[in-house]
Amino acid sequence: MTRVLVVDDELLTRQLVRTVLEANDYEVLEAADGATALDLVASQHPDLVLLDVAMPGIDGIEVCRRVNGSCKVVMLTAHDDVATERASRDAGANAFLAKPFSSVELIDRVETMAGA
Repeated sequence: MTRVLVVDDELLTRQLVRTVLEANDYEVLEAADGATALDLVASQHPDLVLLDVAMPGIDGIEVCRRVNGSCKVVMLTAHDDVATERASRDAGANAFLAKPFSSVELIDRVETMAGA
């Protein structure tokens, strides 16, 4: 079973993503901040991280940089602009998904990344 870490400081976003992923047979871990995300990446070894850009403390760009290829990263963000996407890719993100997104878009992106 593919293990996905969902990192977002918004509880509702984490809950919605968890619901969609679990309905599609993914194992889901959650983190509300960058520090917890880094701890979970190190201890739980997720296959994929869905990572919000704007979070208090360690932001998503820095988390992505520190993950450094140990798993695939999809940036989830309301900041749908070229600069944010470029910064995400420069930090090592494998893909970018702008909020709001549909459950179909989410599953499509997760399936693509999990199978890649």
